[in-house]
Amino acid sequence: MLKLSERLKRIAYHIPLGSRFADIGSDHAYLCSHVCLQDPNAFAIAGEVREGPYAAAQKTIQKYQLEHSIQVRLGDGLEIIHETDHVDTVVIAGMGGKLMTEILRKDHKKLRHINQLILQPNTNAELVRELLIHLEFPLSDEEIMEENHHIYEILIATKQQDNHAYDASISLDKQLYFGPYLMQQNSPVFHKKWLHEYEHITNILSQIPHSKEQDNDTIALLEKRKSWIEELVK
Repeated sequence: MLKLSERLKRIAYHIPLGSRFADIGSDHAYLCSHVCLQDPNAFAIAGEVREGPYAAAQKTIQKYQLEHSIQVRLGDGLEIIHETDHVDTVVIAGMGGKLMTEILRKDHKKLRHINQLILQPNTNAELVRELLIHLEFPLSDEEIMEENHHIYEILIATKQQDNHAYDASISLDKQLYFGPYLMQQNSPVFHKKWLHEYEHITNILSQIPHSKEQDNDTIALLEKRKSWIEELVK
């Protein structure tokens, strides 16, 4: 039996039945294998950029006899996807938001035939949300969860979705930072994440007077974000 983390189970939940999906940076192809074991009509491409993870993904697929349902491909980001694959969903999970935006921006033309993006940035989720607006991939849902003392945000963007995620009466920057759906849900995990971030920002600001070099723009941004958190969860 394939044991999957709760984080990957939640990502799998958002992959439509019968989907043809690509998992970029597949982490041993665990997600691909789980989905294809549960859904015989699914087809997956597990993308890896290095030989070691590529070989590990191949072993997982062989172990569960999923060669007919999953292809492992060696390549950088979205370049592993071909138009003839008819991929409808792309998953990118478990990396920093900056790297994620670089991957999406670099091969954005590959997204023309994609219907859904499922993204789980470990950091800088606001950069991912901002890029989704520019890519015209409306945010359709978000969730936040905790596992093993780590808090994860999962962003779902659906091309056919009308973009009603953002509230015109609230600063866009603020919504990009917190997540528009997560702000509405206002869950205990959401509170926990931002109270921890509040402590982190407060600590940074307390150290700045002792620093030889002070970046006024960074200080202003931190002060603004601190006040946002105070308004929302303090």
